[in-house]
Amino acid sequence: MAHGISVIALLLMLGASTIARAQEPELPVSEVAPGIFVHIGVTALMTRENEGAIANVGFIVGDSAVAVIDTGGSVREGRQLLAAVRKHTDKPIRYVINTHAHPDHSFGNAAFVDPGASFVGHKNLPRALTMRGQFYLDGFRRTMGDALIDEVRLVSPTVLVEDTLKLDLGGRSLTLKAWPPAHSDNDLTVFDERTKTLFAGDLVFLTHIPVVDGSLKGWLDALDELAAIPAERVVPGHGAVSKWPAALADERRYLNALAADVRALIASGKPITVAAETAAASERSRWQLFDDYNARNATAAFSEMEWE
Repeated sequence: MAHGISVIALLLMLGASTIARAQEPELPVSEVAPGIFVHIGVTALMTRENEGAIANVGFIVGDSAVAVIDTGGSVREGRQLLAAVRKHTDKPIRYVINTHAHPDHSFGNAAFVDPGASFVGHKNLPRALTMRGQFYLDGFRRTMGDALIDEVRLVSPTVLVEDTLKLDLGGRSLTLKAWPPAHSDNDLTVFDERTKTLFAGDLVFLTHIPVVDGSLKGWLDALDELAAIPAERVVPGHGAVSKWPAALADERRYLNALAADVRALIASGKPITVAAETAAASERSRWQLFDDYNARNATAAFSEMEWE
């Protein structure tokens, strides 16, 4: 009898969980161009309060299918994004595109696992998930606790982009480009040719200070090629949807200032600790989260440029 009661209790718990998922509210999205829907994340660190919902995520609706661009910082946010897709269209989700591996962009992936959906990423994305996935999971658990981490899965892409790749959503062509190391070593951009909208991932930051997790020199080298993409608007990884290529101006200024200051400090024989304390200090008032990331950026830049 007790065993029967425990089984019933378990079934009730599972049922309640399923109902809760079904009732997940839609993530608020705006249609920034015809068929282009975007949710703007808060400019903040990932915290228990914001549940990791700090990155911009969105989806593109074609004549026959949908592509999701990044999935958010938790499975809960992923389910809310899925609910937003279903509010606007019943067309199948054919592609789930990760612009890079960082948790705030990819930890919602599990909400989109479906036999009909292909996960798409940079050719280096599987390696990044293998090498750093457990580190990301451990950090997420420390920040968020067990409630949000339990459902997170590291979903590796089934479609890899080595250079460029075109995806067809039915009357709507997307051009995906894999970039050399810049913000990370697995950055991918998505360009919608119909509306001239660029999903830049974290190759473009607005308001939120840029974060160097790949190569500062590579990022600076990529800026002109990025600017040449014939977009009218950009969906950055963080910050408001903005006109293109004007949206690159602040990021370009910051990255150039960081590089110039670090090179000057190296040339004058200053140690890496001084770079962490002083490099790009002129930019402090221009960016949110400056004190959270600039020292890390300077340290990474110093290590990269020390022997150039």
